[in-house]
Amino acid sequence: MAGDSRFPDVDTDGSEKNEEAEIVVNVGGVRQVFYGDNLNQYPETRLAELINCLSGGYDSIFSLCDDYDPGKREFYFDRDPDAFKCIIDVYYFGEIHMKKGICPICFKNEMEFWKVDLKFLDDCCKTHLSEKKEELEEIARRVQLILDDLGVDASESHWKRCQKYIWKFLEKPESSYPARVIAVLSFLFILISSIVMCVGTIPDLQVVDAEGNRMEHPTLDSIETACIGWFTMEYVLRLISSPNKLHFALSFMNIVDVLAILPFYVSLTLTHLGAKLMELSNVQQAVQALRIMRIARIFKLARHSSGLQTLTYALKRSFKELGLLLMYLAVGIFVFSALGYTMEQSHPETLFKSIPQSFWWAIITMTTVGYGDIYPKTTLGKLNAAISFLCGVIAIALPIHPIINNFVRYYNKQRVLETAAKHELELMELNSAEGKAASSKSELEDLAREGKEGPFYSSRLKVSHSDTFIHLLSEEKHYRTRLQSCK
Repeated sequence: MAGDSRFPDVDTDGSEKNEEAEIVVNVGGVRQVFYGDNLNQYPETRLAELINCLSGGYDSIFSLCDDYDPGKREFYFDRDPDAFKCIIDVYYFGEIHMKKGICPICFKNEMEFWKVDLKFLDDCCKTHLSEKKEELEEIARRVQLILDDLGVDASESHWKRCQKYIWKFLEKPESSYPARVIAVLSFLFILISSIVMCVGTIPDLQVVDAEGNRMEHPTLDSIETACIGWFTMEYVLRLISSPNKLHFALSFMNIVDVLAILPFYVSLTLTHLGAKLMELSNVQQAVQALRIMRIARIFKLARHSSGLQTLTYALKRSFKELGLLLMYLAVGIFVFSALGYTMEQSHPETLFKSIPQSFWWAIITMTTVGYGDIYPKTTLGKLNAAISFLCGVIAIALPIHPIINNFVRYYNKQRVLETAAKHELELMELNSAEGKAASSKSELEDLAREGKEGPFYSSRLKVSHSDTFIHLLSEEKHYRTRLQSCK
């Protein structure tokens, strides 16, 4: 390359100091002029290396850029000009801000190309970058789960394959039509069990036992037993087929499942064996207390409702806002209850007997409930009540908007991740289909040249056409997908 006649000799006399050197960089058609005193602030970056590479010959120059014009001393790069405009801010301001609309992962790759450390990226942009990394990791995780579900390892035992099938059947309703039917049945059993629990408390539907105590109708008991049987079978099968049983047992939703079915068996045990160990009245009280725990099964609906899961996540992400709400209410309750107690002491028929008792009045007033069991009777007390009402409305309304934003943001993010995961699979399928079509075409050309036609030829055609989808997802591929390229 050094002897190519297209390029004049590179200046190697070293007379020009690097600080006074001037270079022109052309990135995607955008020309920028740089001076050595700016670039040498960060000598480990690629632009600073361009200043020092002029005396190293063309081999050194072309190891750093895509092309070079010695006459103009202009370096050419086939890179993103928008990202480059943001990155060069480090030489002038000492920090980098990522322009809106640039992919954070691509921007990170551009920074790595220009050899600029990520520590110069501003904290707000680092947060955006970390969020995008988490999204890509989530997409990769979802794609891998789908690939694992579709792939079949021939080395696995029959029990392992059966275990994986049961787990997919119970945990992933979208995997097949029978799995959707099972999910719908589980949802119906939860609703029926909750309805039976409520209907069983209606006095007209209860029966009286030999001792004159009211108890649930036997028909409702039978329905309850059937529901518990379904929940128990479902939990046991999921536990047996779980890949990680410890993680399964400690999961919040699975703890809810245990709390939903445990009271039934404990009540059954106390009813048949507890009478021998304690008085019958104590056994009945214990059974009634355990029956209250049946309300935990309503939380099982969250397993089958993405909306409830999104709401739960939004509340978890809004702990700070909820904490501020509770703090505002606590301060307001203390202040207005103390004022209400003081202002109402002059009235002979005051309902504010103490400040702790006034807490209840402040709570129901600031939350706009207003039962009316405690109310002020003096003019100052009524004025205090009006102010506490207004402050309560403002305190409750302030954190609502951030909580709604967290809900909408997480919901939209989940939809984007699902779409992106499906897109990744479509790209993988398309790339695999193209590869198989090319290989099949070469095989057919070989067969045609050899003159092998007939039944065997047609069977080869069918095989090459029919098995492009399953093998795509079960075999290891050696091409880069859009996700891998973005990473």
